[in-house]
Amino acid sequence: MAFTRTATGKHRRPRKPGLRTGANIAGITTVASGVVAGIAGQAFAADESPSSHETGLTQTIVIGDGIADHIEAQAQSQETAAEQAAAKAKAEAVARQEAARKAEAAAKKAKAERDAKLRAAREAERKRLNTFVAPISGSYVSTAYQASSGLWSSGTHTGIDFHASTGTSVHAVGSGEVVEAGWGGAYGNNIVIKMNDGTYTQYGHLSSIGVSVGQKVTPGQQIGLSGATGNVTGPHLHFEARTSAEYGSDIDPLAYLRSHGVNV
Repeated sequence: MAFTRTATGKHRRPRKPGLRTGANIAGITTVASGVVAGIAGQAFAADESPSSHETGLTQTIVIGDGIADHIEAQAQSQETAAEQAAAKAKAEAVARQEAARKAEAAAKKAKAERDAKLRAAREAERKRLNTFVAPISGSYVSTAYQASSGLWSSGTHTGIDFHASTGTSVHAVGSGEVVEAGWGGAYGNNIVIKMNDGTYTQYGHLSSIGVSVGQKVTPGQQIGLSGATGNVTGPHLHFEARTSAEYGSDIDPLAYLRSHGVNV
């Protein structure tokens, strides 16, 4: 008897185009997971080692940032240097101005001091030139003005006599100009000075004359030495004060000296 064998085992369903079985689906899932895992792994690797996985774009950004930082730092340095230079220049300008101000103040002070000293010197000289002194230092009047005696041609004394030995220094009593210096007859060697105030003074019986006509004299200046020349009985200084250079214009010499502050 013949038997007909029925095929054993699993029967496969007929495939339809575009459909996959579960195994295939599982495989696809596995592959997809691997791709995701691979991408994620690369991302993690990129985070862990950026130097080994940088792209050209990343390098460009990094280099650009570095240059920008360098330029900014350089600009900041230049700005700081410029500010420092400006501050230094300003400080130097201020210092120069202060030095100039101090120099100007010092110059003004020095000038004021010089002017003050000059004024003081001029005032002292003015006072000195306007000062009168006695014709003989430390002496006294031995014969008064207008004393009567036959020794004088006019009958009276036209001046005053100061006690003095021969060779005693005779001084101009004030500032003036010599208008006569030489022999004066009865006056012996004599000097006549026109004083700055317009009056005249005479110094007679000198043993020596130390000035000449036209010479300027100042108070206390030595003009000669006392003696006994001319009409005398002994050495002394004959002193007269006059309103002119001529004989006979005499005024009280003692009052004249005292009016000019001379205490005799």
